[in-house]
Parts: sequence; C-alpha cells; structure tokens
Amino acid sequence: MKITTIILLLLSTLISHQSIAGKKIRMKMASAYPASLPILGTGGKYLTQQLKIVSNGKIKIKFFGPNKLVPPLEIFEAVGTGGIDAGWSASGMWIGKMPAATLFSAIPFGPDISEYLGWIYQGGGLKLWRELYSRHQVVPIPCTILPPEASGWFKKPINSIDDFKGMKIRFYGIGGKVMQKLGASVQLLAGGDIYPALDRGVLDATEFSMPSLDEKLGFHQVAKHYYFPGWHQQTSIIELIINKKKWQSLNKNQQQTIESVCKDVMIRTMTEGESMQSASIDRLKNKGVIIHQWSNEILQRLYKETQVVLKEEAQNDPFFAKVLKSFNDYRKQFKKWRDLSQINLSIEK
Repeated sequence: MKITTIILLLLSTLISHQSIAGKKIRMKMASAYPASLPILGTGGKYLTQQLKIVSNGKIKIKFFGPNKLVPPLEIFEAVGTGGIDAGWSASGMWIGKMPAATLFSAIPFGPDISEYLGWIYQGGGLKLWRELYSRHQVVPIPCTILPPEASGWFKKPINSIDDFKGMKIRFYGIGGKVMQKLGASVQLLAGGDIYPALDRGVLDATEFSMPSLDEKLGFHQVAKHYYFPGWHQQTSIIELIINKKKWQSLNKNQQQTIESVCKDVMIRTMTEGESMQSASIDRLKNKGVIIHQWSNEILQRLYKETQVVLKEEAQNDPFFAKVLKSFNDYRKQFKKWRDLSQINLSIEK
C-alpha cells in the first residue's frame, strides 16, 4: 500500500472520530420536580447548565417540569419506551414496578452519604442498579444526593405508635410499607399533589423532604407538627435516567461527560442541603410550626418493622434480595472502619 494511501486512510479515520466527538446531542428531560424547588428541582437545572458549559454547547438537555411531557409517576416508562429521552426523579417512585429500585434511592435506618456513595461506586451498587434498569431499556446515573430528611408533617401530634393506625399519609419507598405495617393508609403522590391533598383532608400527614424543600411547598400552612429524624431517608439519591438506545448512541467521551457533571451536581446539592436547613427551621418555628423528635420507643418499633419489611421484600423478589445482600455485605465491612475511625466523645459543657 502506498504511503499516500495510508495517510489518506488515517486522515479519514481521524475525521470520522472528530465527527463523532463533535456530534451535537439534544435531549428532552421530564422532571418530577419543578425547577424552582430547592435542590430537587434546581439540581436538575444545574445539570443542564453545566453540561452545556462543559461540552461547549454540544450536549444540551432541556428541562421540562412536572406534567409538561408526562406525569411524574410515568417518567420511567416513558424513558424506557423512548417516548422521551431522559427523566429526572427518584428510583423509589418505581417501587410498584420494581421493588428493588427503591434501595438505590433511600434505605430506612440506612447509610449516611459517605457510606451510601461507597456502596454505589465501590461496592457494586451502581452495577446492580444498571442491571435492574437495563431490563426496561433505561440507564440510571446517580445525579443528586441529599442529607437526612425530616420524618414528616402531621396535623395532630403522635403520642404513641398506635396513632398511626387508620392515618391517611403520603409516604415514600420502603418507609411507606413500614407505615402500612403500623396500620396507616399509604399513598405515593408527586410533590405538587401533596399540599392540595392535605388541605382537602385527603391526607392526615405527609413526608416529603428536608425543611427547605418542605417550606417551599407550604406544608406548614396545613400541618403544624413536624417530626425528626427522617428514619426512612437518612440519605436520598436522585437519578438522571436516559433511554438505553439514546445512551448507547453516545460515544464514551459524551457518556463520561454526563457522568462527571452528575458527580459535580451531587457535591453541589449535598453541600446546599446541609447548609440550608437551620435557617429554614428557624423560619418554620416563627410561623408556628412545632418541632418534635421521635421517642426512642417509637424509633425502636419503626426499626423493628423495617427489618420485617426488608425480609419480606427479599423473600418475594430475588433481585431485591440480591441488592439487599450486596448492601448489607458492604455495610458489615464498612462498619469495621467506621467504628475505628469515628470519634465518640461526650464533652461536658
């Protein structure tokens, strides 16, 4: 082969690779949260802005708020069928379709941020997450992480575990199944549907997120008793989901760009989440909200029922059992380090 022919072939290959790398990517993303909602919504908007900057405008994802493309609870199916390119939500929303999905969003009495991310990125969590979603033609990317949530808003104070019986409550994920064990009637509503349901008496109580987000949604106007800690969501992960064929059409550089920007979003939302809550609690108190902390007795019962639910779910769903074992195995190993590295010191004041 003549040297000129080889050069022409090399140039052709190079031009082809440059063309792929320079291909413009455009996606529509349906969000379960409005763009104005702190962290949950603003995190999604920040993602789209950063992708545009980092990719020099070659990767653009357009943010669509709740119900603009599809209802929040229909996002996963729409992404899987290719009806929309991408979605912005939380995996616990798909608990009815895939019980194991909720373990990638929040685990009651579960990990803090470092432990959760350790399992996701180093302990096999993300691999299992993608294995589960792949069956539905969806690729998940962890893209926002939240510190502990509140436990919820109640119209009446909770004096004993029996007060949950007959209660109409909005609750998320595995925590909702625990509430059912205690006799509550549980619904999973999208964020924008919760306030009207509380106001009309369709709900007696709700959990949603952290004080800064709950304040934005106005729950304090219809329920004054605010409970902590959020035993059901000590850490919460929000996902960017992309249609599998759409994802596979991207080259490695484009895929890595999206994953890297999502990690940037997680750092931003984690620090925002931790820093915003104290001021929000002060404002809520000034608005007449009564802050409560669960008694040890109630927390012990919630923990006991959580273990029952996790065991039942694992017995009913082999993939749930597989994911739960992976997490528990990682947690057992992580505890050895945590027990040695953490400071446990009671300081007299």
